[in-house]
Formats: sequence, C-alpha cells, structure tokens
Amino acid sequence: MTILVTGATGRVGRHVVSQLLKRNASVRVLVRDPSKANFPAGVDVVQGDMLDIDALRAAFSGIRTLFLLNAVAGDEFTQALITLNIARESGVERVVYLSVIHSERFVNVPHFAVKSGAERMIDEMGFSATILRPAYFIDNELMIKDVILNHGVYPMPIGGKGIAMVDARDIAEVAAIELVRHDSAPGKLPIETINLVGPDTLTGSDLAAIWSEVLGRAVVYGGDDSTAFEQNLATFMPKWMAYEMRLMAERYVSDGMVPEAGDVERLTRLLGRPLHTYRAFAAELAASV
Repeated sequence: MTILVTGATGRVGRHVVSQLLKRNASVRVLVRDPSKANFPAGVDVVQGDMLDIDALRAAFSGIRTLFLLNAVAGDEFTQALITLNIARESGVERVVYLSVIHSERFVNVPHFAVKSGAERMIDEMGFSATILRPAYFIDNELMIKDVILNHGVYPMPIGGKGIAMVDARDIAEVAAIELVRHDSAPGKLPIETINLVGPDTLTGSDLAAIWSEVLGRAVVYGGDDSTAFEQNLATFMPKWMAYEMRLMAERYVSDGMVPEAGDVERLTRLLGRPLHTYRAFAAELAASV
C-alpha cells in the first residue's frame, strides 16, 4: 500500500520521504506547490493542503498509512482534525503523528496544546498509531547562526534545566521505521508514544561552551530574557507567533526538555546506531562558513 506524507517539503518531511524510499515504500505527498516538491521519480504528488477537502480526499484514495505533520499555524488544530476525519472517512486506520515532547504539560503554549488535543483525537477515533514526541530541533539553530558566528552570543533562552536537542534526520528515520511497521502489520497495532531526543541534555551555558570550543573563541550565553527574545522574533514573524515562541522559551527555562529514563537507549536500539549530536552539528556548521 501507499503511505501518505504531509509536510513533505519541510525539514523533517523531506527526510521522511527519503527514508521511506530507502525502505522501498510507495510514497504519496500532499503539497501546496508541486513546483517546490522536487521529489525523486516515483513519488506521487497531490496538490493541496489540509484545509482543502477535495485534495485531501484525493490524497487519501488508496492509502492505508498516514504520516501527519502540520506546522505551527493559527489554524493548526483545525488542519489536524480535518485531516484525521478525512483519513477515517477514507478507511485509513494507521497513523504516525509528529507531536512534541511534554505536549500534555506545556498546555499554555498553543502548539503544544494543539498537539495534545490531536493526540487525544487519535486515541478517541480508534487509530492504530505511533505518537512521536520530539524535543527542540537541532537545526533550529540555523536561524541563529549569524548571531553565534558574528557576534559571539548564543541567543536562545534555553535556561539551566537542559534540553535534549534532536536531529531532524533521527526524527525522520524513526518516523519511517514506524510507518513501515504500521503499514506492513497484518492488523491494527496498539498506540505507542516515543520521545525523540538527542544524546545530550544541554543548558544554555553548555551550548555556549560547545560553540566556544568549536570556533576556538569565546561565545557567551545571552541569558533567559524572554521579553527580548519575543521582540527580536517579532521583527520577522507574525506577532502572535513571536509571542507563542516566547511562551515556549519560558517553559524551556522553567522546565527544560529532559528525556525520561531509557529514552536515549530506546532510540539507539531502534535506529541501530548512535544518535546525532549537537557538537557534530556545530562543528559541521562552523566548517561550512
């Protein structure tokens, strides 16, 4: 059967498609702009989005398994629930959903609350599912590389509790493994939840120290000021989104994104290899400039 991938042109979705093709899966993608898709031959491309009912119905034709990824947006919850309803209407019972770690705890952060609600709907609607809960993405750091490299400041208000940052390639490979497992199962599998974390739990000061070592010069941690963080973000993104990112950063500082016991070992076994590290990412980025 064919696996439907939403969010396929994004930083995780592209890797998911690639990993599925490596596993000889038949892949269909739902994309807003096919001209930007640029997928290998054999990937079936359907134009549309998760508010386009006709496109969703076309995309789900002949599908058994869904990878549901929808980005932070003002109507993210509506997108998720419509997609899940059309999936069920189309006879799709198997889902891998990209949620977020601590979704049930950080409920004052809108996209965490959205994902917690979508997880509940997946359960209530009777899907066979794997819920993937990633921590902070390592490649978020590409947005702040200029500040780190040119000004010697690590600017994200990460705090002192620590965050187990995860590489998008690790997220995607686990997603592909779970999609194939569900798609090839003779029947519905029970719902599972997997925390997707990196091998190291790092504080803001830890991250500044890594950059100092990699660059061979001092990089300082910019501190925990969420107000300045919001004001900076609001210069290049909608103010509602900048405020939401502030709320998320405040939970980094107050709670961290700390793995549960056994999370790293479980992922290492599942992938059959070590997890990508933040230090390797920093070294690669520094060498590329």
